[in-house]
Amino acid sequence: MDAIAQHAKDRPDAKALVQGDRIRTWRELDRRANQTARALQRLGVGPGDCVAVALRNSIEFIELIGGAGRLGATVMPVSYRNKRDEVEYLIDDAKAAVIIAEPDNAEVFEGLPETIFRGDAYDQLIAVEDEAPLPDQEGTGMAGLRYYTSGTTGRPKTIVRKESGRDPAELAKAFTAVTEARLGMVMGPGEVHLLAAVLYHTAPGAYAASAIGRGHTVVIMERFDPAEALRLIDEERVTWTQMAPIHFVRIVGLPEETKRRYDLSSLKRVLHAGAPCPVDVKWKILDLFPKGTVYEYYAATEGYATECPEDVWRAHPGTVGKPVAGIEIHILDDDGNEVGPDLVGQVYINNGSSFEYLGAPEKTAETWRGDMFSVGDMGYVDDDGYLFLTDRKTHMIISGGANIYPAEVESVLFAHPAVADVAVIGVPDDEFGEQVKAVVERRHEVTEAELISFCRDRLSHYKCPKSVDFVAELPRDPNGKIKKKQLRDPYWEGHTAKI
Repeated sequence: MDAIAQHAKDRPDAKALVQGDRIRTWRELDRRANQTARALQRLGVGPGDCVAVALRNSIEFIELIGGAGRLGATVMPVSYRNKRDEVEYLIDDAKAAVIIAEPDNAEVFEGLPETIFRGDAYDQLIAVEDEAPLPDQEGTGMAGLRYYTSGTTGRPKTIVRKESGRDPAELAKAFTAVTEARLGMVMGPGEVHLLAAVLYHTAPGAYAASAIGRGHTVVIMERFDPAEALRLIDEERVTWTQMAPIHFVRIVGLPEETKRRYDLSSLKRVLHAGAPCPVDVKWKILDLFPKGTVYEYYAATEGYATECPEDVWRAHPGTVGKPVAGIEIHILDDDGNEVGPDLVGQVYINNGSSFEYLGAPEKTAETWRGDMFSVGDMGYVDDDGYLFLTDRKTHMIISGGANIYPAEVESVLFAHPAVADVAVIGVPDDEFGEQVKAVVERRHEVTEAELISFCRDRLSHYKCPKSVDFVAELPRDPNGKIKKKQLRDPYWEGHTAKI
């Protein structure tokens, strides 16, 4: 019996999913998963097949994961915002049998494998099916989720795990220890999880599936809104959630009266990862959320690395923590030599895992050095063994031979009260190759000169912006990552190299 069916048996009338005024009890979710499984089967989906789901966060998204799991199929989450070329590549690469998509992007899916659009057609497809379990049910739980890397440096790739050479029981024990550390306060049934980030990103999808497996109510936000997130925490008595630093930025930017309007005392754990969090923003979040609840970690789709409980961060502001038991962190220079404490290099991880990027041997080779892998992050380890991230290697600015890490400059600018959001990029400079530019969303009026002066009071002058551009909104992908390539490209038009 899978988790949904077990919870339906044990707690049939308890809430499983909440989205606005829509509610699914465990009994209802179990029956809908059966109907969804039957509908997918009628569309030709069977064990081992892939179902592409290009939906906003929704009850239907989770029902599809449950239904596909009962067929032994996998689900490939796809951004509903993707363009035709992106979607076509993913569908072809995954050999998806069926696509479930949002109707407002219908033209993107023309000519692709059978596509069902959410709305009347989808509702009818499910509603006509029997609510009883399939007699030949293949799966035993939620569908496996086939995630692709975010593709910030090229085409997204799916990751294939391989035998690592380490004892599987040892790896399972280590993973369980990590999970218990992160979710130790919210392991049992009856907790309430707020799905604040997009389901088609690895961490939010994994935590939502974990919540379902543990019998937690999942409160679904179709899109993130900072004030609405606080209201839902209060109204639904949310006990845990997972966010990215950009969510924290949006929350701390709310008016004080809004932030203090809601009772957040139900929170037991606020997980966050995905990017370095500006130190000033983190301090403000620690002040807002109940003490001891904020828990940072450093991981990627490729594997996990460090853990950072709140008390550790308070003692070492800016750190992402130390590696968990059995994991090693190494900081290497461009020649592959390990550097000493407090020296910046590329972060490599040895966590006993082994993987390859399917169909991308060159990318796989670039990622690995012996039994260590890197996802392109730069950072350093201090004398006490704590890891600090500085930026992505591909974001680094080289000006007059000096390495400048945009995240460090962004962290300073986030501390200015007029800065709502910021991206620091390298733009052409005839003398130095690149110069530092800040692109800023303003909360209220501030001048270029004021922001440059603010930085020069807090950073070495060579790291500070030479110029500031103001924009209405920075381009971020749904995972919260700034599309720096999109920002940089206009400045580099007509230049033969970006150095």
